[in-house]
Amino acid sequence: MTVVEIGPVTDRREPAAVGTATHCPYCGLQCAMTVTGDGPATATVEPRQFPTNRGGLCRKGWTAADVLRVQDRLTTPLVRVDGDLVPTSWEHALDLVASTLTKLRAEHGPDSVGVFGAGGLTNEKSYLLGKFARVALGTSNIDYNGRFCMSSAAAAGNRAFGLDRGLPFPVSDVGSARAVLILGGNVAETMPPFTAHLATAAEAGGLIVADPRRTPTVDRALAAGGVHLQLSPGTDLALALGMTHLAVAEGYADRDYLDERTEGFDAFWATAAQWWPERAERVTGVPVSRMRETVRALAESRDAGTGAYVLTARGAEQHASGTDTVSAVIALALVLGLPGNRGTGYGAITGQGNGQGGREHGQKADQLPGYRSITDPAAREHVAGVWGIDSADLPGPGRSAYELLDSLGRADGPRALMVHGSNLAVSAPRAAHVVDRLDALELLVVTDFVLSETAARADVVLPTLQWAEEEGTMTSLEGRILRRRRALRAPDGARGELDILADLAERLGQPADRFPRDAATAFEELRRASAGGPADYSGVTYERLDAGEALHWPVPAVDHPGTPRLFLDRFRTPSGRARFTVADHVGPAETVDEDFPLLATTGRVLAHYQSGAQTRRVAELVAATGPMFVEVHPDTAERAGLADGDAASVVSRRGTTRARVKTEATMRLDTVFLPFHFAGAERANLVTNDALDPTSRMPEFKVAAVRLERAS
Repeated sequence: MTVVEIGPVTDRREPAAVGTATHCPYCGLQCAMTVTGDGPATATVEPRQFPTNRGGLCRKGWTAADVLRVQDRLTTPLVRVDGDLVPTSWEHALDLVASTLTKLRAEHGPDSVGVFGAGGLTNEKSYLLGKFARVALGTSNIDYNGRFCMSSAAAAGNRAFGLDRGLPFPVSDVGSARAVLILGGNVAETMPPFTAHLATAAEAGGLIVADPRRTPTVDRALAAGGVHLQLSPGTDLALALGMTHLAVAEGYADRDYLDERTEGFDAFWATAAQWWPERAERVTGVPVSRMRETVRALAESRDAGTGAYVLTARGAEQHASGTDTVSAVIALALVLGLPGNRGTGYGAITGQGNGQGGREHGQKADQLPGYRSITDPAAREHVAGVWGIDSADLPGPGRSAYELLDSLGRADGPRALMVHGSNLAVSAPRAAHVVDRLDALELLVVTDFVLSETAARADVVLPTLQWAEEEGTMTSLEGRILRRRRALRAPDGARGELDILADLAERLGQPADRFPRDAATAFEELRRASAGGPADYSGVTYERLDAGEALHWPVPAVDHPGTPRLFLDRFRTPSGRARFTVADHVGPAETVDEDFPLLATTGRVLAHYQSGAQTRRVAELVAATGPMFVEVHPDTAERAGLADGDAASVVSRRGTTRARVKTEATMRLDTVFLPFHFAGAERANLVTNDALDPTSRMPEFKVAAVRLERAS
């Protein structure tokens, strides 16, 4: 298996001169780095010592400066004329967007315009994008790509704890634990420096990974006697119920904790009691002995005071039953008495750079800043007061991300869409259908710094700044608010999104001072809007962050130290107790049959990130991964008439993707793996299922029934 690069590479660069302290543009770990140089051509990056990355960077982080100097960087607005995108002035581009939006709103109402954001936007941009949609446009139709990332874990966290913060404890707490269970996470590839926090558990033989594949994270566990729970895709919920049954039946449950700190166990147990370990084994394929070993390791480390954590990631969450799956995993953690105690806990690993902050301040269809509900009258009054409008003028909840995309161009859906920071043509499920919906729009506006696959289909493209060219804040996977600092001067022609939103808002009739143009002013307004909400940033200031204070929200006052560890005294439910949710296994939304006998699951690889719009432009990263591949057991490939290196078609009920066969003897015979970073005919999401979780509205990215064929 591949050896994962975690820290600096020996042949990199000379030690950095004094530069600008900031954070990596990629994942939610938000590794600290220093950017040095007088412009993109000379920019270099070096890691900084920080609690999350401990002085390390992954390959993506080390090459982050290369993205700043990509050859196809956009610096001039583009508009579509006679089918082609041609350069134009900012004035013409913005006038065209504003006049078209005004016309559509007048003819079809405010919901004829939609907005799609991203978990990579700063807190300030996330906040103002939500405000722009609801105030300048008056539309309810705003959502973001975080719906494809953390929504199931967020919904389950709110159910159980009354609050959603991915890790309700600092990630460094995990570093001392001798038992860690990760369900559906391959951190050795998705955020390599995270593995440093797993070293204690790994060396003790207490690192346990539930994953259909033998990933580099699994290898890390097995190398020291840990456990691989190699389950069938889409059976995480059954696995969690089976292990919970073991915990109760074999005396590992913390009865005092259940009595004092939880509610609803009896109703939950009525279902979990039916999941004998042997039944769970038949459904998941995981031997009872390994389930028992997992539960014993967590309980013994808990009892010894050496730390025990249960963590989920996308593999457990991106299902049509993802919310119930995470609820069942949380139930396992509650039965063991882990959440809300020092040295033990449950957490969800946030994937996107600002996946946490991005969903706290108004990009999500049902939320207002501060993680407030848009249907709560008090929340509406508070936010409307900050915005200087009547609360009755605020729209209600809109469509979730995929439902918004599916409605584009239809009679009752948006006729225009503004996209900020998302590459929907690659990242959305049932991607060919989504592209058809994008093409049905009367106006598609994409704000980006490169011509992504989505931007290439736009009517107007607005060139924006990159991470090292802007000020703002990000919120890491542990709820820690961080400063993103401007390190380089932006190229002539590109504009920050705050400027773009302000210019458009004025053209749409908004007062000139309603939409701040600088990040510091926007953050001051965000502080007031979030005050009193679940995600309270009101005590956070740029001055405190620049002074190096570690501020984990909530921070309700300027003299408040922040809250690195939530729930130590009580959970944020009305009773103060954590709540069990009744959840039962129903399986994937679609099953295999004679025509589609295999299960496809998707995920990341070390060198690429998300849709690949950035990393596919870095030569070193492209060379490290090579072309699109489908990972498959050699026997499964042979049955399809294929061998290693052959060109294959992976066919589902929704479409076909092209890939090179990569045989791997550790794969399950019934499973194939597709990375989702590639474009065109190699998009993994051409085959993925758009079935939605009824609570989170998360699509089922992780399971699709497919067959393998030789490509023509």
